[in-house]
Amino acid sequence: MTTLQCPFDNASLDCYPADKAKGAVIVCPGGGYHFLSDREDRPIAQAFNQAGYHAFVLHYSIDPPPLGWRPFRQLGWAVSAVRSGNAGVPGVREITVCGFSAGGHLAASLGVLWHRADLVAPGIDPAAQKPDALILSYPVITAGTYAHRKCFEQLAGKDTSAWDAFSLEKLVTPKTPPVFLWHTIADESVPVQNSLLFFEELLRCGVTAELHLYPYGAHGLSLATPEVGQPEKNRLPDAHVATWMPLALQWLDQILPGQPGKS
Repeated sequence: MTTLQCPFDNASLDCYPADKAKGAVIVCPGGGYHFLSDREDRPIAQAFNQAGYHAFVLHYSIDPPPLGWRPFRQLGWAVSAVRSGNAGVPGVREITVCGFSAGGHLAASLGVLWHRADLVAPGIDPAAQKPDALILSYPVITAGTYAHRKCFEQLAGKDTSAWDAFSLEKLVTPKTPPVFLWHTIADESVPVQNSLLFFEELLRCGVTAELHLYPYGAHGLSLATPEVGQPEKNRLPDAHVATWMPLALQWLDQILPGQPGKS
């Protein structure tokens, strides 16, 4: 593993290269924009490595609040760096961003707003930061009724009138790349309606999307395998929920232009 420092902010990108990779995946761990979960860090990167992808983990800013668009710019930089070959592996054409919980909000933010020149980091072409696909795991999406309030307070402060700018179901356009979502219906921390609202808008805008809902399971299951179990928080291994990873990999094979399943 090697690490690349963001040149303009307090962020870093860990690189986990794979042999003969068919693409790259940038992982955004969750943690409510308060911390970065190690259960959604290296284990996820290694799972994508095993599937034949270069994997990267973005350690984005979590302080001081309000964070505003700093994490967004950092993820845009990371995608641009991987695409240009400046992140420890030769330039990669197809880049997927995979986010968990608050990291899912970050990934989805770039997916819906990559083209906004007013938000991009200095020196980066908006087109260079566009993800080719998104994989969103129990993502924070809405600042409305089903909001994870602590995430939006960390991003925009306690004034709820400022939260709307980060409510992603209102920002989907046909420019959004294909999206794979999964969530558990029993999630009490980030209600499943976050994924449902986003999926509905993706369909309305004609964006390719796939959604998997699992009836049981706590928030933050990561891979849902024994290695990332956290019994004290009821995050238990679940072979059914763990199917999200092979399903996501099959989906990537179908929707990325360079993959065998793409017609």
